[in-house]
Parts: sequence; structure tokens; C-alpha cells
Amino acid sequence: MALSLRSGSRAVDQAAARDSGSLTPLLAAAGVSVTGDGAFLVAAPLLAASLTRDPLAVSTVTAAFYLPWLVAGLPAGALADRWPRRRVMLAADLVRACLIGLLAALVLTGHAGLPLLLAVILLTGIAGCFFDASSQAVIPTLAGRDKEVLARVNGRYWSIDTVGRSLLGPSGGSLSFAAGRSLPFVGDAVSFAASALCISRLPRMPAAGTPQPLLTAIREGLAHLRRTRQLRELAATMAAYNFSYNVAMATFVLYATGPLHIADSGYGVLLALGALGGIATGWRAARITRNLSHRQTMTLATALQAVAWLGIATVHQALAIAVFLGVIGAASTLVSVAASSARAALTPDHLLGRVVSAFRLFGIGAAGLGALAGGLTAQQSDLRTPLWAAVALLTLTVAAHRPWRRSASPAPSARGTQRATAPQ
Repeated sequence: MALSLRSGSRAVDQAAARDSGSLTPLLAAAGVSVTGDGAFLVAAPLLAASLTRDPLAVSTVTAAFYLPWLVAGLPAGALADRWPRRRVMLAADLVRACLIGLLAALVLTGHAGLPLLLAVILLTGIAGCFFDASSQAVIPTLAGRDKEVLARVNGRYWSIDTVGRSLLGPSGGSLSFAAGRSLPFVGDAVSFAASALCISRLPRMPAAGTPQPLLTAIREGLAHLRRTRQLRELAATMAAYNFSYNVAMATFVLYATGPLHIADSGYGVLLALGALGGIATGWRAARITRNLSHRQTMTLATALQAVAWLGIATVHQALAIAVFLGVIGAASTLVSVAASSARAALTPDHLLGRVVSAFRLFGIGAAGLGALAGGLTAQQSDLRTPLWAAVALLTLTVAAHRPWRRSASPAPSARGTQRATAPQ
């Protein structure tokens, strides 16, 4: 059933949108830009370490990657709903290309310092908030809101994200940084320019929302999330999932290279094998989740992560640990697919950017707190304790979720707004 998406007197019919273009340009843009992002995520700390040996100063680089979503995520989502989303994505890509290009030039000439690096990370992160909110909101406009179609599209989207962010990008970033400090930043700038070219091939779409005060718009998006039980439960489960994951993962490198005696190079291989689990699952997500509700998919993924950390805490063979990390990678992809598909199915188009941003805010905030909790737990006990803590937290989450209770109520609509047609 086609859904009319209104912005004032203008409307875009979803069937017409699907006829006028496909999601291939968006998936291509995601693949190119996220590979550059993966390189940047590795190269930025390496550059910081070459500028200063102060651990606190270097740690601010990692913290800077989290901060944009915490301070700008909700406003970015509200504005992404107010403005034409294709235009927002183009502007975000071009801004990021210019910022990273400037950083590359200053690194090349020897004028880059830590304050500049932090500023670029923060500004590109804010632009990324706009891009991510818009790109996730565009998917149901172009693909429709059928559950299986959304699972298939989101599965591919997150598989591509994992390939670039966890496999190709980090390896390319470290190798290119070793060859020349400016090279990974040049590559990232080019990737954003290429992404903008791909986005320009998407069909034109009018703004989904109407102008209103920014705080009112943010409150409207949060109110929809609060009123819609399925979304509220999924957001809470995602926060618990991310918190538990980072409790275990924050010090896992020390556990792997210490008690498990895995070499530094072997640790990278372990993480790569874990990413492969997520990639393979993403391409099969529609089939895996066909007979599961979004709630059941999220609960299954949470249970899988619990089992995997239990296995990692009790075995010492590197191959077995690689398999368990692959299970965690698969579970993480299932969580992303379930959350993305549920948001698209249960949220009116004019609110979708705000709901995406709210999910990211809770998820990223929980991830940061989980990493801190994991570090404190390991400091006060030993390196295996965070693994057991993650198992306990995930098990409690599954138990509290009552996993096999189906919930299939349609998304509520705010008074005076259009109702979204959600699959049952």
C-alpha cells in the first residue's frame, strides 16, 4: 500500500518514488563514505599519538567521535525532517569532504595540531548526524514499508557499513598512514566527494516535515518514541545491548593480548572474523527475520551476544573465540536491521529523522557508559569479570523482554498529523 508523504501542499507517492529511482546510489554512497570513515577512525588516533604521548590527550580523540551525536543528534534529526533529505545528504557529504581535505592539506604541510584534529572530528561528526538521520529516513520513501523488503534493504545497508567500517577502512587507514600521514585523510575526503556524486543520482524528494520551532520539533519526535510501545521497547533493548557489548569490549584487547596470549596482529584478525559474521548475516537478514517480529529479532540478537560472551569467557582457543566474535557480529547486524526496519515501519515520514536520531542518542550514550563501566570493572577485579558482567546484563535483558510475546500494534500518530500505515 503506497503511503502519501506530505510537506505542505506537496506530496511524493512511494510507488512513484520507487519507479523514479532505486536505493543503489544510496548503498553505493554508504559503501564509499563508510570505507573512508573506517580509515579515518584508525588514522585519527595514530595522528594524535604522533603529535603527543599524553594518554589523556590521545583519549580525547576517541571521545570526540562520540560527542557529536550526544550534543547535535536530536537537532540534526529535527532539521533533517524539515529540509529536503537528498539536499541534506549532499550538503553533509560536501562539508565533510572540505573539512577532511583541509586536514589532509595541513597534515601534508606539517601544520596540523591536536586542537585542529579535534575540531575536524567534531564538525565532521555533526555533519554525519545530518547525513545518517536523512539516509535512514530515505529508505522507506524509496523502498516502501513492507517488513521483508525493509529487512532486506537494511540488511544490505548494514553489511556494507560493516565491510567499510570494520574491514576495508581500518586496514587501508593504517597502511596508508604508514606510507604517508596525509594519505588516509586524502582518501576520506575523496570518499565523501564520491558519496556526494552517488547521492546526486537519487530522485528529488520534498521536505517531509513543516517548519516549526526546533525544540517543539524535537519534543514531537521524542513524544512519538515515548507513545509507541514497540519503538520504546526496542530503543531500551538497543541501549542495553550497546551498554553490555561495551562493558565486555572496552578491555577485551587487554584480555586477548594478555591472558589469552594472542599477538597484536592476531587480535586484528579476530576482529575481522567478527565483522565477517555481521556481513554474512546482513545479506541473509530478510530470510532470517521473515517469521520473527522486530521484538523477537532484537531479543534473539541479545541472547546470541550473551551466549557468545559466555563462550569467550570460558574457552581459550583462538579459533573458538573467533567464531564467538562472529556470532556477536551477526547479532549486532540483526539489532541494527530490527531497529532500522521498526523505525521505518512505525514512524510517519515527517518524524523519521528525529526518531532515528533519538535511537542513536540512546545507543551511543549507552555505549559510552558501558565502556566506562567495563574499564572500572576490570580495574577493580580482573580482565575476565567484564565478560561475565556482560553475560549477566544481557541475560537479564532477555528475561525482562519476555522474548516470545508478539507485539504488532500500529504506530500511533500525534493529533493533527498523518497516520503511518505499518505492516502487522
